Amino acid sequence: MFIQNLKPALLALALTLVAAAAHADNKALAIDEMEAYLEFVDYGGGVIFAEQIPKDEWPKFMVIDARDAGQFSKNHIPGAVNMDWRRVLAERSHIPKDRPVLIYCNTGSLSAQAGFALRVAGWDNVRILQGGMEEWALKGGFDAASRVATPSSRH
Repeated sequence: MFIQNLKPALLALALTLVAAAAHADNKALAIDEMEAYLEFVDYGGGVIFAEQIPKDEWPKFMVIDARDAGQFSKNHIPGAVNMDWRRVLAERSHIPKDRPVLIYCNTGSLSAQAGFALRVAGWDNVRILQGGMEEWALKGGFDAASRVATPSSRH
């Protein structure tokens, strides 16, 4: 009887050890991927300023609002799709790799985390909007690039 009860316990222990080893291997692999990314990423890490995007270039981007649905419903960049920053990897099948992707939040901190995750996962077309929605609005939104380029707009 003791031997029969011992077999399921040993099996459970063995499965636990295998799962722990697999988790450790996955964690090591994730760390290796992030380390490789950080060694070769450009200085800005995919960050872009609103004034770097000419008005006629905006339609080429898939724009992702990484804030929660409540914030998105109050205000967002026109044409943006709402995808909570925590969900970008889970919803990555909806994010193209063949056109520019711009991700933003309120100030840029949460979208930077989501953008980093996507870039490590292989989306080298992802850019993070520096300063987020707040800075985009302050700089003139879609007209930010033309405001910088026009000397008469500086007062």
